[in-house]
Amino acid sequence: MRHPARTQVYVSVPGQPIQRCKASNVSSTGVFLEGSRFSLPRGTEVELIFAVDLGTLTRIHRRNAVIAHVSENGAGLRMKSYETQPKRYARSQG
Repeated sequence: MRHPARTQVYVSVPGQPIQRCKASNVSSTGVFLEGSRFSLPRGTEVELIFAVDLGTLTRIHRRNAVIAHVSENGAGLRMKSYETQPKRYARSQG
């Protein structure tokens, strides 16, 4: 589920200057970045840097993502999943 958001996101691609964008919605699996000046092609892997203001503290969150689609309104990015942890199974009683 996407949630409305109005936050700054920094997009980092090796060998290019960091771009500052505005996120208009975000979920655990993706984000939409507004702006017609988004110039990276679909399929590009990027690092997203979220600066979350918590009042007296700013927390930095970094996520890897892939550009899923680009339109005149901005770009949709799909978050890359974290490494999956091995499943732990409870031992049955009896």
